[in-house]
Amino acid sequence: NIGWLDIKKKRAFRSRFPVVVERYRKEKILPQLDRIKFLVSPDISITRLSLTATQAFYLLVNNQSLPCPSLTILEIYNDNKDEDGFLYMTYASQEMFGGGK
Repeated sequence: NIGWLDIKKKRAFRSRFPVVVERYRKEKILPQLDRIKFLVSPDISITRLSLTATQAFYLLVNNQSLPCPSLTILEIYNDNKDEDGFLYMTYASQEMFGGGK
């Protein structure tokens, strides 16, 4: 029964939040993701990650602001979710520490 499966999925994922993660339009180094929609656990925090010694990985909220690294995805979601219920994030890399020669 399809209806029963839908109810079961909603129960299994009710504590997770829908997040759309897309590549920044001018990004040239990082690849496109195979999928862009995720159900994310509320206790995950956002941090700046290093790709290499000279490159950092960033997640932007609503294609404009960097979330505070100490915030959980639940806090970011509550403050920034769209009217459609999704949190939109963009990923990008940036040269750092004199890496852009």
